[in-house]
Formats: sequence, C-alpha cells, structure tokens
Amino acid sequence: MAAEDVRVRVCLQEIVKLQLEITAFIQDIRECDGPLDRLMTINSEVRENLGNLKSKLQDLERMGNEQDKESDKQTILRDVQNHRKSMASTIVSLRQANLMANLAIDKKEKEDLLKGSTDVRKRNINNKESLVSSANSITESLMSLSKMMSGQVVQSQDTISSLESSSNTITGTREEFRSMSGHIQNSRKLLTKYNRREVTDKLLIFLALVFFFSTVLYIVKKRIWS
Repeated sequence: MAAEDVRVRVCLQEIVKLQLEITAFIQDIRECDGPLDRLMTINSEVRENLGNLKSKLQDLERMGNEQDKESDKQTILRDVQNHRKSMASTIVSLRQANLMANLAIDKKEKEDLLKGSTDVRKRNINNKESLVSSANSITESLMSLSKMMSGQVVQSQDTISSLESSSNTITGTREEFRSMSGHIQNSRKLLTKYNRREVTDKLLIFLALVFFFSTVLYIVKKRIWS
C-alpha cells in the first residue's frame, strides 16, 4: 500500500509539472507576434504536453479505482476531476491566446507590408542611383584602361625598336667573332708551322754536332795511333 501511495504522489507531481509547462507555453503564445512558424511550433509542444497530461490523468484515475480504501479512492478521483476541470480551462485559455496571437501576427504582417512598399520605393531609388554611380565608375575605369593600354602600346613599340637595335648589334658582334675566329685559326697554323721548323732546326744542329765530334775523334785517334 505504501508503494501505491508513492506511485500516486509521483503521478500527481508529473501532472502539476505538465500543467505549469502548458501555462508557460500559453504565455509564450500570448506574447508571440510572429512569425507564424514559431506560433505553430509552440502549439505543437502544447498539444504534446496536453496529450501527456491526459494520459497521466487516466493513470491517476486507474490507480484511484484500484484503491482498497473507499476514502483514498474518492480522494484520488476527486483530484482527477479537479485536474480535468483545470485542463479544460487551460484549453480555453489556449484558444484565446491563439486568437490574440493570430490577430497580432496579421497586424504585424500588414504593417510590414506597408512598410515594405515604402522600403521598396526607397530601394528602387537607391538602386537607380547605385546603377548610375556604377556606370560612371565603369566608364572611368574603361577610360583609364584605354589610356594604360595606349601607354603599353607605345612602350611595346619602344621595346621592339630596342630589340631590333640589339639584334643588329648582336649580328655585327657575331660577324666580328667570325672574323676573329679566322685570324685565330691562321695564327694557330703559323705557330704550328714555326714549331715544326724549330724541331727540324734542332735536329739538324744535333746531327751536325754529332758529325763534328765524330770527325774530331777520328782525327785524334789517327794521330795517336800512327
């Protein structure tokens, strides 16, 4: 029986908690002035809590009918009846809050629509001014680009002239190198020829010296032995 009392108390606490949450949601609905999606979201949460509240009241009623003592049974069923009356009053408040919220949202949408038409006119004027400013800016940019391209064309012509002059200089230098290469080759041939003559001269001198010393030795030998 003690466990049953605990279950009853827990169920009653959950019922009170759900009623407080629903009351808070109703206050949110009264203060809601849009958008409509937010109002629908709050109502969805309220409906979920109402379903849970209805289920808890049914559980409490079942626990009351299961009581052994008639006094306990009547007390619990009386609590169920009071909470159901409170839930009915809550539903009425919910409908009134939704009506007020819908009126507030409609009013705000009309005000936003009127304000929006004024803002649209202002935006159109601003857009035209912005377009004119943008067109002027683009024209100035194109003129600046044209001047820059003209300068680049002149600079390119100067560069081409410089390249032609450099090409002529390089061509002349190449011809000079070719001429110098011919002179170097001739000089190398002459040096090679002189080197050969020098070797021949040295060989002739050596042979002459050999012949001379041979002759001297022959004469000395003849005189000593004769």
